[in-house]
Amino acid sequence: MSLYGVMNASISGMAAQSNLLSTVSDNIANSSTTGYKRALTAFESMVDQVSVGDHTAGGVLTKTTYGVSQQGILQGTSNVTDLAIQGNGFFAVTDRGGNSYLTRAGAFVPDANGKLVNTAGYYLMGVDLRNGGSNVTTNSLAGLATVTVDANALNWAPTRSGVLSVNLSSQSPAITGATPAGNTAAAAYTNKSSLLTYDNLGGEVMLDVYMTKTAPNTWEMTVFDKSQASGVGGFPYSSGPLSTTTLSFNASDGKLSSASASSLSVAIPNGQAMTLDLSKTTQLAADYSVNAASVDGAPPSALQQASIGADGVVSYIFADGTRLAAYRIPLADVPSENNLTPIAGNVWSVSNDSGSVRVGNAGTGGLGVIHSGALERSTVDLATELTNMIEAQRGYTANSKVFQTGAELLQVLVNLK
Repeated sequence: MSLYGVMNASISGMAAQSNLLSTVSDNIANSSTTGYKRALTAFESMVDQVSVGDHTAGGVLTKTTYGVSQQGILQGTSNVTDLAIQGNGFFAVTDRGGNSYLTRAGAFVPDANGKLVNTAGYYLMGVDLRNGGSNVTTNSLAGLATVTVDANALNWAPTRSGVLSVNLSSQSPAITGATPAGNTAAAAYTNKSSLLTYDNLGGEVMLDVYMTKTAPNTWEMTVFDKSQASGVGGFPYSSGPLSTTTLSFNASDGKLSSASASSLSVAIPNGQAMTLDLSKTTQLAADYSVNAASVDGAPPSALQQASIGADGVVSYIFADGTRLAAYRIPLADVPSENNLTPIAGNVWSVSNDSGSVRVGNAGTGGLGVIHSGALERSTVDLATELTNMIEAQRGYTANSKVFQTGAELLQVLVNLK
């Protein structure tokens, strides 16, 4: 037996208990930290060469690990952008330098530019759905955009399609003179309606739609920009018709004939080409009536609120009730979560021991779901940590007594004559 071995073993024991106390102090300090995962100190014995009839103390080593895979309790909040994960997975975040990390700390709030950032200064990343994106790169965090909820955002949409369904009276007389298609002051028509549409900037564009019976079962439909109408009676408009077509009807049932046009393409000024569906238009022995008249598109509307679904889709809800799917928040995972490398700010980086990252949509492929208006609490249990603190204190004291005893025996050995 070596007294030096005894003293070395007790020193390693004190160092090990000190490491245990260090993780205990870290855990207690972070007992209220959102998404914090409890640190664990694992002890590993060291065995020196052993000869027959003799024992040489080896001591102990410690390794700090984290219970990353442990699910924390979810606590509700009143903030829509507070996010928590129920099940497997991490949020993908970046620092100001663009470095990517993983985290379960979901206390996100919009910064001055509307970008969602958590209390540690890490920005939430997602797929921008507004530019046609829908998929994530399954084995990389590259290609993601910063999720933004801009209170000053406006939503608008140009008109691209519409429906106009009217009944044209079969008893109306045919117009024998000039018709709207010629855009002359003498133009005559049978019926007229107007449609409100929107240009590329969300501006209102009013269209005048003229329907003129030119022969039995035959009608002319012509569309003008109302803003170009003359002061008296409309005709002549300062610019020609935006579109014109001929409708023909079956005398037997009043429906559009197979040879008739069933839609009309209208080039909206400073806007898109609108396809106007006319397929339900009829010619019956009844007065002129509009049965359906609708178009898509919308004027500028301010963002009222945002919502985040369990699938990670961030939707903008505007004052006019329009809902726009703006982003999708993916979740990331690794084969060995407990071997991720911890980084300051309660984030984790991928390591060789953790395995490569896997990215997917929430609620698919074994990944958890996202809860909006909730945060994941720390996994620290204070009662357990206080117990570990007492054990570390006693273990440290006992090891110091061993060292003291070994030192005293060594002094006796040195003083032998």
